[in-house]
Amino acid sequence: EYGTAIVGTVSGTSISFGSPVTFPENVAVDNISTAFDSTNNKVVITYRDTVQGPGRLSAIVGTVSGTSISFGSAAAANANNSTNGSAVFDSTNGKIVIAYTDTTASSVGKAMVGTVSGTSISFGSAVTFNSGNTSHIAAVFDSTNGKVVISYRDHADSGKGKSIVGTVSGTSISFGSEVEFKGTSVYYLGSA
Repeated sequence: EYGTAIVGTVSGTSISFGSPVTFPENVAVDNISTAFDSTNNKVVITYRDTVQGPGRLSAIVGTVSGTSISFGSAAAANANNSTNGSAVFDSTNGKIVIAYTDTTASSVGKAMVGTVSGTSISFGSAVTFNSGNTSHIAAVFDSTNGKVVISYRDHADSGKGKSIVGTVSGTSISFGSEVEFKGTSVYYLGSA
């Protein structure tokens, strides 16, 4: 299916919608994740492009106007074969962070920092946060401490649930030590 976005307007306990808008590439996508860049007042959508690559991790910047959304050009975050993308906005540093599985590198967990400028986004280099087979990734931002927290399933360690704290500096991110939060297989981690 083509990637499509729609703007919703909340009034009281109801929501109404504008017209759906297809991402500019008009290609089949999955693994969609969104984050709101409050510094630039933009929506950033990340997704896996199932045609170009295939499996290329891409991102686009959306601008909401009234009940519609328009997009800049898609930017490739990773060359190909990436899954489980989870995007979050680091409001302390004004950056987008994308955590994902790099299936071209033994399915390790990686993250990269994105910088929005106008209707474009550019990325720093990918940094590995888990060197084993990683899936079910969910990234959130801790605004109290100014840190990104990534939770995931570590297939290389009996499918245990783990979390790790990331610190953004410029266009890069560094990580502390991973911490196990569940000793048996975990699935379907959410994000907030």
